[in-house]
Amino acid sequence: MRILFASPEVYPLAKTGGLADVSAALAAALSELGHDVRIVMPGYPAALDRAVAKHRVARLGSLGGIAEASLVAGFLPDRMLPVWLVDCPELFQRAGGPYGDAEGRDWPDNAERFALLCHAVARLALDAAGMTWRPDVVHGHDWHLGPAMALIANHGEPRPATVFTIHNLAFQGTFPVDMLPRLGLPSDTLSPEGLEFYGRLSFIKAGIRYADRITTVSPSYAREILTPEFGCGLDGLLRARAADLTGILNGVDYDTWSPDHDRDLPASFSKRDLSGKPKCKSALQSELELEVSAAAPLIGYMSRLTEQKMADLLPAVAPHALAHGAQLAIVGEGDRAIENALGALPSAYEGRVAVRIGYEESLARRLLAGADMLLAPARWEPCGLTQMYAMRYGAVPIVRCVGGLGDTVIGAIFADDDGDAEATGFVFDDPSSAGLAAAIANACTAFRRPLVWREMQLRAMAKDFGWARSARRYDSLYRSLAPETAKDLAATKHPAANEPLNEFDFNPLEELRRIA
Repeated sequence: MRILFASPEVYPLAKTGGLADVSAALAAALSELGHDVRIVMPGYPAALDRAVAKHRVARLGSLGGIAEASLVAGFLPDRMLPVWLVDCPELFQRAGGPYGDAEGRDWPDNAERFALLCHAVARLALDAAGMTWRPDVVHGHDWHLGPAMALIANHGEPRPATVFTIHNLAFQGTFPVDMLPRLGLPSDTLSPEGLEFYGRLSFIKAGIRYADRITTVSPSYAREILTPEFGCGLDGLLRARAADLTGILNGVDYDTWSPDHDRDLPASFSKRDLSGKPKCKSALQSELELEVSAAAPLIGYMSRLTEQKMADLLPAVAPHALAHGAQLAIVGEGDRAIENALGALPSAYEGRVAVRIGYEESLARRLLAGADMLLAPARWEPCGLTQMYAMRYGAVPIVRCVGGLGDTVIGAIFADDDGDAEATGFVFDDPSSAGLAAAIANACTAFRRPLVWREMQLRAMAKDFGWARSARRYDSLYRSLAPETAKDLAATKHPAANEPLNEFDFNPLEELRRIA
């Protein structure tokens, strides 16, 4: 099948979090299943720099009356997956991140930026961009692509099927209602049954309301968002569409995240040979100016510093962890107040607490390889990837039983001296500093029982969260939509792989041969 895969960030062209990893790895896994996958994303400066074999393939003109744009074709480096970059210098060529400036402030024109992306996706989806390539399914990721689902649905037939993935319902992309004309949608879509959400326009609601199928990133989160506690005001609409909602667990790309071939580590190791793990621990302790000690359980925390990730509780929990002889290594960035509170810990607990504000991928990998445990709590968590990365790197996770964390970590109870035969980590329920401290105490107790600890560590490392299983579930979902679109699509001739299309032709097979 032809899949148009639309995301606001794709690794390594742009990354602010797990969405980028998921977008790249899932697209690659679907391609390995034989699908013709084309990625489309904004032409950020880094994306235009890093994409391979780039050339301009289409002029898109003014999209939604917002700005002029064009389409640049290329490939993701290493994976060599085809990617289309929506090039609009006015909106995307700027210093800072994909969604905000260097100070962390959202770009004030994010509504226009991602509305333009949605217009570009709709043109590609409906074969109105001059590419003579029409997808069978358009798969949009997160709130940024919600309006694209509405644009395609309002086009009428024939049109491709649509799938919309909710990565985190708490981030909804709500903007003033005067944005509607630039979305190019009928006025009657601005209603409680459409895009209107408490007097504003909601991009994520557009995706939920108008996509043919909705997915989210873990089975538990799919159930949770049907409740008022986790539904963020959209639980009623989600319950109305429950028959079209599926929870498919995110996966891990072990070609990228595996300690047996990770080039950022001082020593390699695997579940068959753990001899490199202690070397990584001592190297990390030295790098972070912690006391070099094999006996001290080293607890890593690698996440956005937000209330969602319970980072606000870390200053209160740190003394409890240290009382059990542990060391604490924190890497992340986020809320300034939390950053400042955490920044005071190393001087108060010299040699026992390290804090690095900011995110560096190589340091994140060294943290996972060197840590004995990964602290990955959350008040809510759609899926989470770090706990799955941590297990492969031999860092036993400590998580709250919520969303994808509960789906991926089997919690230890240690009701007897033999421990738990299936446990791969430590799980708690109470989202308080007391609940978090109790889980840490349990983990530190287990760490001092070497045989029990090693067995749990090896079980965690043996877990397979690769993308193959989840990609097959998406494959089944796409195919279930085929009967609804096959009649119209059958009337549309798909060009042969080697057939010249037009002056803007981008043929991935020919381009791969050319650059080889």
